[in-house]
Amino acid sequence: MELKILDIKGNHTDKKIEFHDNIFLKKYYNHPTYLEIKRYLSAQRQGTHKSKERGELSGSTKKLHRQKGTGGSRKGNIKNPIFRGGGRVFGPKPRKYLIKLNKRTKNIVRKFLIEQKLVHNKVMIIEDLKLNAPKTKFILNLLKSLQLEKKKSLMIIGKININLYLSSRNLKNFKLLNVNELDCFSLIKFPYIIFSENSIKKIYQFLSI
Repeated sequence: MELKILDIKGNHTDKKIEFHDNIFLKKYYNHPTYLEIKRYLSAQRQGTHKSKERGELSGSTKKLHRQKGTGGSRKGNIKNPIFRGGGRVFGPKPRKYLIKLNKRTKNIVRKFLIEQKLVHNKVMIIEDLKLNAPKTKFILNLLKSLQLEKKKSLMIIGKININLYLSSRNLKNFKLLNVNELDCFSLIKFPYIIFSENSIKKIYQFLSI
C-alpha cells in the first residue's frame, strides 16, 4: 500500500510512503480494544468521592433511650444511619480506578486501529508544517484543502510545536497530538488521521511490532 505525501494545499507531491503487507495484522482485535478503551476511560476518573460514616460525624454519642422496655427498636446514638443526617453505610471512599494492561496489548491495539484507518482510506500524510506564530486560520485553510473542514480529524506530528498547538486548540472537531502522546481512544474518536512527514518513522515502528 502506497500513500502520497500532500502539501498544505492538498496537492500530491513527488514523495510517497509505502506500507508493506507483511506488517499488517490481518486479524481483528475487538476484545483487546475494548480492554484498552476501558483502561483509558477508567484512568480519567479522579476517584475523590467520599461520604462520611457514623464514626466521622460530629454529634452526641449518647444512647437515645434504654435498650429494652420502650416497645421500639434499638437505635444507639443520633449518628445511626437510619436517622436523617446520620452516617452513610458502605459509602464511597477515595480510590484509584487504574486497570493493569500489558504494554504489548496496548501496542497491538494501537497497531490494529492504525491499520483499520489505512484499510478504509482514512489516513493522510502531509509535509511538515512550519508556523512562526499561532494562527488558527492556517489550520482552517489546511483542513479545507484536505476536505476535512466539517469532519472529525486527528493530526499527529513528530516534534512538539507550540504554535501549531495554540492554533488548533479552539477547533471543535480537530485535535493535535505529538506522536508520543498517541492513544487508542483518540484513534477511535476521530475517523480521519493526518500524519506529518516527520511522524511516519515512529508510526512505522508502531506498525512493525
